[in-house]
Amino acid sequence: VQYYDDTYPSVKEQKAFEKNIFNKTHRTDSEIALLEGLTVVYKSSIDLYFYVIGSSYENELMLMAVLNCLFDSLSQMLRKNVEKRALLENMEGLFLAVDEIVDGGVILESDPQQVVHRVALRVSRNEFLCIPTSIHRHLPEPDLLNVSNSWGP
Repeated sequence: VQYYDDTYPSVKEQKAFEKNIFNKTHRTDSEIALLEGLTVVYKSSIDLYFYVIGSSYENELMLMAVLNCLFDSLSQMLRKNVEKRALLENMEGLFLAVDEIVDGGVILESDPQQVVHRVALRVSRNEFLCIPTSIHRHLPEPDLLNVSNSWGP
């Protein structure tokens, strides 16, 4: 869980909020909910639930784009095995993907191909030596020329 503001400043409040969200969403087939003045978009996969939450003024489609980008990036990195055990064994990849998608609540990227590519680039530069070999094996080889050109001179 990553909180980008102080809407729920204490761990106790955060846990209560998370429990409330799960109780309201785990038995429905929809992908969006309004809860406590917040817009919640969510997706489930086998034994996991993924949530992206924004203020009630946020565009639901943008929140859904972030959620889909995260899920699709993880799906590619985990060879479509997005389930609890695989994710727990590869948490570093999840953290890297989230870092590439959002920063301080600001959306940086919504294309899962770019996210996977940038995670692979960071791994190849040995910025994160703790990446398990299972993720490293599944990441594509980065094309350094294309990455440097896409970010400008």
